[in-house]
Amino acid sequence: MAHLLHIDSSIRGDASVSRKFSARAAAAWRAAHPGGTVTYRDLGRDPLPHLDAAGGLARILPRDQHTAAHAESWALTEELVSEIKEADTIVLGLPLYNFGAPSSVKAWVDYLIAPGLSIDPETHVGLLGGRDFVVLASRGGGYGAGTPREGWDHAEPWLPHAILSTGLEPRFITAELTLAEVTPAMADLIPLAAKSLAAAEQAIDGLWSPAPALA
Repeated sequence: MAHLLHIDSSIRGDASVSRKFSARAAAAWRAAHPGGTVTYRDLGRDPLPHLDAAGGLARILPRDQHTAAHAESWALTEELVSEIKEADTIVLGLPLYNFGAPSSVKAWVDYLIAPGLSIDPETHVGLLGGRDFVVLASRGGGYGAGTPREGWDHAEPWLPHAILSTGLEPRFITAELTLAEVTPAMADLIPLAAKSLAAAEQAIDGLWSPAPALA
């Protein structure tokens, strides 16, 4: 049975564009997979604990050297990796905060880097590959080629590098200028924002649409 792992990370609630995108994608996935099941994780409302000195080394220490804090941290890694292994498809809503990914997403990735669970400790081959990993990104400003802040989006280039060792390979659908309608200084960019939003929505709607039949 097809299974979707749906993850949100925005802290903006109903105002979040990435949440709207991920909900739209989840609805499209359900329509394409009748009877499919879904696991939902909300990193924005229920963030993971960041790795710390007490338990953070659990992923690199032998199990027989684990303290209680290590064991607790490792159990969370097992839970998060299991969520991915159970899924055929992963949808992640990824807003841009201060030119980077939310810290909750960084923490999620930190838990996933786990030799023996997500990475073969001998061959270093990633064990989570073969899944469709769709990242629905939103950016309040413009970061495209030729813009004053070209290259300032450090979330989209970071994520593929951060999870490369696990075998996961994200594909991105991105909308930018999402703050144009609520930022007076960006008022002249509203048409470009609307175009970017519409293109992203169209791409989401086509994610799992059947290929057109050949004439």
